[in-house]
Amino acid sequence: MAKKKPEAEQKPAIVNEASLAFFEKYINNPSPTGFEWKGQQLWLDYLKPYIDDHFVDNYGTAVGVINPKAEYKVVIEAHADEISWFVNYITNDGLIYVIRNGGSDHQIAPSKRVDIHTDNGIVKAVFGWPAIHTRLGGEKEEAPTLKNIFLDCGCTSKEEVEALGIHVGCVITYEDEFMVLNNRYYVGRALDNRAGGFMIAEVARLLKENKVKLPFGLYIVNAVQEEIGLRGAEMIAHRIKPNVAIVTDVTHDTGTPMINKITQGDLACGKGPVISYAPAIQNNLNKLLIESAQKAGIPFQRQASSRSTGTDTDAFAYSNDGVPSALISLPLRYMHTTVEMIHKDDVDNVIRLIYESLLNIKNGQDFRYIK
Repeated sequence: MAKKKPEAEQKPAIVNEASLAFFEKYINNPSPTGFEWKGQQLWLDYLKPYIDDHFVDNYGTAVGVINPKAEYKVVIEAHADEISWFVNYITNDGLIYVIRNGGSDHQIAPSKRVDIHTDNGIVKAVFGWPAIHTRLGGEKEEAPTLKNIFLDCGCTSKEEVEALGIHVGCVITYEDEFMVLNNRYYVGRALDNRAGGFMIAEVARLLKENKVKLPFGLYIVNAVQEEIGLRGAEMIAHRIKPNVAIVTDVTHDTGTPMINKITQGDLACGKGPVISYAPAIQNNLNKLLIESAQKAGIPFQRQASSRSTGTDTDAFAYSNDGVPSALISLPLRYMHTTVEMIHKDDVDNVIRLIYESLLNIKNGQDFRYIK
C-alpha cells in the first residue's frame, strides 16, 4: 500500500474577529472612484495603532508610515476605489440615465437596488427593466446596454427628482453588503480592491504585534482612482519616491463557466496568492517573493501578463526613473459584480506573503540586474 502524503501544515488564521469586523464595515462603506474619503478615514482609523505617522494627499490617497525618517523606502500598496455610476441625464418624466465611473458592468444592472449620493444624503433607487411578459412576440431579445438601462427613484417628473437633491454628476453605488459564504468565502461588492487595503493593514498589524523592527521605512499606501487609469498611484509614487514597491490587487479565478483558460490562465480561489510575470515586474524582486513563499510554506500560483499588469504596479514601476516593483494578486470570482468572492485562506496567505517578503528585504538592497 502506498504511503499517504503528509497533510499540509495548518497555520493559525491571521484574520481575527476584530479585523473581520473592520473588514465588513470597510467593505460595506461606499468608496466610489473620486469619492473615496469616507472609506479612507475608516481605513486610517484602523491602521493608526500600528504605524508611526500618516499623511493624505490632495485626492485622498492615504499613507501610513513606519520608520518615517529612514532613507530607504519600501511601499506596500492597494487601491481603495470601487466602480460606480454617475447621473448623466434626467428625463422629463423622472427617470435617470447613467454613465460609468470606472468599469461598471451594464449587464448586471437591471433590477439592482442603488444608493444615489447627494448633498442631502442617500436617495434610494432601482435599475428598472421591462417585465419578461412584455419582451415576447418574436422580437429579438434586447440586452442591457448603456443606452437602455435607467434608474427609477419613484418620481414622476424631472423637478421632483431634482427636489431630492439629485443632479447630473451625483455618484451611484450598489447597496449590496458583505457576507461569509459557506464559512469559506468572503462575498461582497468592492472586494476589488478594498480586500487589498484590508490585507496591507493586516500586515502592519502583524508587524506591530510581533514587535518587528524593520531596517527601512515602510509606506502602507491605499491609493485612489485606480479604476480609471492608476491615477492615485501615479500621484503618490512621485511624492514618496520609493526604492521598492509591492502591490496587491485582485485577479480572475478562471475556474468558473464562460472563462477561457487558454487566454486567461489557470487560476483558482483557495490555491494561494498569485505571483505575476510582466515587463513591469522586476525579476529580482519577484524572485525574493517566490523564495519568501517557499521558505514560509505559503502556496502560490503564477500568472503571465502581456504588455502590462493593468494594476498600480505599472504606475509604481515606471515612476521616478524606475522603481523595482512586483505584484501579489488575490484570486477573485465574478469581478466587477456585487457578488465578488475571495477565499479566506487566500486572504491569510497574501498577508503572510507580504509580511514574510518584508522580513527578507535588506536596508539599501540593490535589485539591479547588472551592477
